[in-house]
Amino acid sequence: MKTVCLAGGVGGAKLCEGFYRVLSPGALTVVVNTGDDFRLHGLFISPDLDTVTYGLSGLRDRDRGWGLRDETFRCHAMLERLGAEGWFLLGDQDLAIHLRRTQLLAGGSRLTEAARSLTRALGVRATVLPMCDEAVETQVRTEDGEWLDFQDYFVRRGHRDPVVEVRFRGQGRITGEVRSALDEAELLVACPSNPFVSIDPILQVSGIRQRLGELKCPRVGVSPIVGGEALKGPAGAMLRSLGHEPSALGVARLYLGWLDLFVLDERDQALVADVERLGMRCFALPTVMGDERDAARLAERILELAS
Repeated sequence: MKTVCLAGGVGGAKLCEGFYRVLSPGALTVVVNTGDDFRLHGLFISPDLDTVTYGLSGLRDRDRGWGLRDETFRCHAMLERLGAEGWFLLGDQDLAIHLRRTQLLAGGSRLTEAARSLTRALGVRATVLPMCDEAVETQVRTEDGEWLDFQDYFVRRGHRDPVVEVRFRGQGRITGEVRSALDEAELLVACPSNPFVSIDPILQVSGIRQRLGELKCPRVGVSPIVGGEALKGPAGAMLRSLGHEPSALGVARLYLGWLDLFVLDERDQALVADVERLGMRCFALPTVMGDERDAARLAERILELAS
């Protein structure tokens, strides 16, 4: 089954790995949030693209959840010693990815083409696509009125600031590759990623939301909120501070209009009827992915529900 996942962050990457394990080679396409891309030390950094790519290649550090396994940080330590900012941790192997991406972009490659080159080099037998080729920057406004670039908010300040508004600077346009993937999709999955800063940047790309609304295949969303809290990251806190119910039901409301089926965790079984009253079929499944076997089981269940 040709499956297109919308993803960003560690939670989304985990479910993508699950689909990668159970689908036929070449059947998976992941459209990845790039709203948190930025430049550091002169290099083009694409955190979500890399997290997804490292996961699918089998190279992701599963203890940390991000970066590469068996990583060292000697270059980072020397940069700090030389007076460079050290708030964003870059491993030595990780730097090679950023160097190569920056080289490809400087040579005229689109971000989509650079991503294809890197995934192929790492042996990934899936298609990993940035949401667009243009620069789109996610910014958040804190309750004191300050606008922060996403990485300043998320990494430098440890996503401690309550967020009262999210905006996107720049306008992306749907690429031919994303359009073709959606046109050929037999299943669409919105992964358990932050709805505001991982999924919404993808939806804001010109042409994508409209395309999602026109799809004839099953469209499934998976809640990143379990028992009223995010398993990782600020999604739960952002739901509260942005005026939404911090629950799987609150997430389902955000996705009205472009999903047919919603999956929440079995701990939130009591919310199934409320979600179904919104007009979506809803199922309670074990959605917490402690390891790759859990992710594969969840992917298999979603495929069964969509069949």
